[in-house]
Amino acid sequence: MHIKLLFFATLREGTGKTSLELDLPKGTTVRELKEILVEKFPALAPMMPSTLVSINREFAEDEAILPDGGEIALFPPVAGG
Repeated sequence: MHIKLLFFATLREGTGKTSLELDLPKGTTVRELKEILVEKFPALAPMMPSTLVSINREFAEDEAILPDGGEIALFPPVAGG
């Protein structure tokens, strides 16, 4: 299965990329994707537990299964007041 990843803000800094395309096994979940990304980019480890993920522009939980050809956007934790 092939997906496109989009990185925003500090995640972009942690990967050094704005986007990335990956081939993953069919049935990969958001949680598994986060684990794969931490392996590839260890600097993401502290942010990954609270990173928001959208699949085709809809927010997704860690249990969601990634679709083939999906656009996956990753947003870092945001604090504000």
